[in-house]
Amino acid sequence: MVAVSSGLLAQQDSLYLHNQYSPIKNTGVTVNGNALETNGSGLVIIKGLKASDSLRIEAPHHDAVSLAASTVSNGQKISLNKHFTWQDLLTPMFYIINGGLYLLLFIIFAETGLFAGFFLPGDSLLFVAGIYSTELASEFPIHGGGDVVNLLLLWILISACGILGNMVGYWTGRKVGPAMYHWKENFFFKRKYLYEAHDFFEKHGGLAIIGARFLPFIRTFAPIVAGIVDMSRPKFMFYNITGSLLWVFSMLFAGHYLQKFILSQFGFDLKSHLEVIVIGIVLVTTAPVIWKIFFSKKKAATPSDSATKQ
Repeated sequence: MVAVSSGLLAQQDSLYLHNQYSPIKNTGVTVNGNALETNGSGLVIIKGLKASDSLRIEAPHHDAVSLAASTVSNGQKISLNKHFTWQDLLTPMFYIINGGLYLLLFIIFAETGLFAGFFLPGDSLLFVAGIYSTELASEFPIHGGGDVVNLLLLWILISACGILGNMVGYWTGRKVGPAMYHWKENFFFKRKYLYEAHDFFEKHGGLAIIGARFLPFIRTFAPIVAGIVDMSRPKFMFYNITGSLLWVFSMLFAGHYLQKFILSQFGFDLKSHLEVIVIGIVLVTTAPVIWKIFFSKKKAATPSDSATKQ
């Protein structure tokens, strides 16, 4: 709940509450005992605020903000600093704001190189990186030249990290891959993802390295499986480089140009609705995996059902 307390009230003011990541949307608000709520844009209406009043704004997991009402204008944005919560790990803006370009590059590497892809927001992070491509590219020592140059720079850097991550996964598969099927499961490792990647690889062969790039979980273990089945290095590198370039290009450029198109045509700023983007991308990218798991179980149950009926 967001708590907004002030002195005597006399007029109406609209304030937009946001933190370093996004607007504070649909959050409960208390104004001198009166319950209010921010809307989908982070807007809260405070009635009767006088210039002589003081204003204190509080929100869960945020630092409180105190300010004089005389410094507040109607429609003003009020920024609150958000504390870290584990949910932030699923928020692309958390990485972009707190680590910028270099944390982004590390995450893309870690998805396959350190087997951390099951909880890192790879797809949505790249999409959001496309939206903020100018800011991210400016962190690199060599940058400038407009949108296209910035996007190409990010494309090369991010793809290189993805390629290196897959190479580490491939090497791991060749060295210790078979033993991984006997590892004890924990929060960071689930054998079912290894089996799913193996099935995906058996069905699609080398193209699985390319296709797996677009599938969360699967892409983490696909290079490991390629190492386990001893795919030749030249063949693996061909699919590895191709898959990384296609994946990064599609997500990065889609984020950048879709943001510009929607903003110019409809006046809708994707930067203010990133959580919708994240949910949409997660649904689209995980749907094939969920579909496969659901229907494979259904098909597996069919023979036994037939035997029972006989």
